[in-house]
Amino acid sequence: MKDLNIAVIGLGRIAQVIHLPLISSLSNVYVTAVSDINKNTLKSISDKFGVKKTYLDHREIIKNEDVDLIIVSTPTSSHRDVALDCIESGKNLLIEKPVARSYSEAKEILELAKKQHISVSVGMNMRFRPDIMLLKSVLSSDDIGTPFFIRCRWFRKQSSDSNWFVKKEEAGGGVLYDLGIVILDISLWLLDFVKVDSVSTQNYSINTQNVEDTSISFLRCDNGTTISIETSWSIECENDSLFLEIYGSKGSISLTPQQVNKVINNRKIELTSSNSSKIGELYKKSYLNQLKFIIHQIKNEIVNTDSLEQSVFNLKIIEKMYESAAQKEELKA
Repeated sequence: MKDLNIAVIGLGRIAQVIHLPLISSLSNVYVTAVSDINKNTLKSISDKFGVKKTYLDHREIIKNEDVDLIIVSTPTSSHRDVALDCIESGKNLLIEKPVARSYSEAKEILELAKKQHISVSVGMNMRFRPDIMLLKSVLSSDDIGTPFFIRCRWFRKQSSDSNWFVKKEEAGGGVLYDLGIVILDISLWLLDFVKVDSVSTQNYSINTQNVEDTSISFLRCDNGTTISIETSWSIECENDSLFLEIYGSKGSISLTPQQVNKVINNRKIELTSSNSSKIGELYKKSYLNQLKFIIHQIKNEIVNTDSLEQSVFNLKIIEKMYESAAQKEELKA
């Protein structure tokens, strides 16, 4: 099997904990070059993972390295520029979420990817988490009938302690950009990306100043389905607390940090059980599944921008949520 070469731009926590270790675990897949603007980080991480080719400027990777895929895991403020440089040079991309700071920046990336006929994926890895894939399978089987209400809640500590992460001009937003955009994507993916008609959002800044750290939203879809989204960095919880409940015309299905349950005719059926201590393993599995999916497409020369297009759509909805919160009213999406 032909080797597949990957470059990683941005060597922060997600690259160190997820991307580089996972790539190292795969056969015939190699990290051949890395880039970071911090010289000390570049040296220490490249030494740790045995990557010989290092660059302070991401454009040098593009110019000098023959790679099949570039993973962009830099701060969000640089995603647009790095992505456009890579696409112009014909490189397939995986961009960490959120794809950009704004709908307009994300749209630029999408338009160039389509023009250049380049595959660009976005790190919406939660779709590839085994228990969430099970939810999708149950919905597709029509076991619970037509879904009419999705309620989702995600409370946890913010994903990064870096200063840029809580600056709107650099991160794009707060908890909505960190957690909200993920469960919005999951909800719409579960519903086969139904059109959103209107949004109503209330944001709070309890422990932050520049961005929101708690957000509550209600979405109405054109098929009559409603979605409730609650996200927070500031509400106290012992562990990572992700809950999804989907109510259909025949029954319901729910995801808690411990298990997936289905309810049909008032009878509860436990579909799977995952000890809360293994949540980290589920996250890693989701990243690995997505990476394998992308590698398969590259090896089979399949050009795909589906997740990018959906992420652009998601950012348009997210921006409408901020507008709703600012105006304190429900708005057409």
